[in-house]
Amino acid sequence: MNVLLDHFSDFRAGFLGTLSITVVSSVIALLLGILIAGFRVSPVPPLRFFGTAWVTLLRNTPLTLLFLVSFFVVPEILFPGMSTFVLGAIALGLYTSAFVAEAVRSGVSTVPLGQAEAARSLGMSFSQTLRLVVLPQATRTVLPPLSSIFIALTKNSAIAGAFSVTELFGWQKLLSDQGYDIVSLFFWVALGYLVITFTISGVFRLLERRLEVAR
Repeated sequence: MNVLLDHFSDFRAGFLGTLSITVVSSVIALLLGILIAGFRVSPVPPLRFFGTAWVTLLRNTPLTLLFLVSFFVVPEILFPGMSTFVLGAIALGLYTSAFVAEAVRSGVSTVPLGQAEAARSLGMSFSQTLRLVVLPQATRTVLPPLSSIFIALTKNSAIAGAFSVTELFGWQKLLSDQGYDIVSLFFWVALGYLVITFTISGVFRLLERRLEVAR
């Protein structure tokens, strides 16, 4: 307990760093994932090809390699001077977007084809059909896998600590280098991650119950 109390400000900074990068990268992953899922089911061949290539490439690329590209290639070519937090959130968000896209696409496939055909018969475009008819019905099916994906994203954020992003594992490494007991440090780090992951799980369970009542 003394380890936490004596370095509580550092622990708080690491916890808030992990929470922040989780939230920002989750938003990036969700928005991009829905867009790519739309490409995957689009009637336009180039969009389907792009969506398939995006998912295949990112799902089969090690996350550490993606972080290396984000931190050492992107600043040199595109955005020099970008903060490490933004670079880490982008890398994590892009990587997770591929998994979100596949979860959303699977949910879309559970919606009966007649729903989309009925929408098209009413004169709706593909984007209107997807946004107004298909995705609202697919949401309930998509929520459980999305919960697991965002919990995995939270744990993956630990990699950002190796790239100078302030987060929980960075706090652990700092104190372990000073000779503090590694077991107690990992206990507090694990507790911090559990708080975040349990919160994510609780939010998604609440959303599932809300949708069940609505239906």
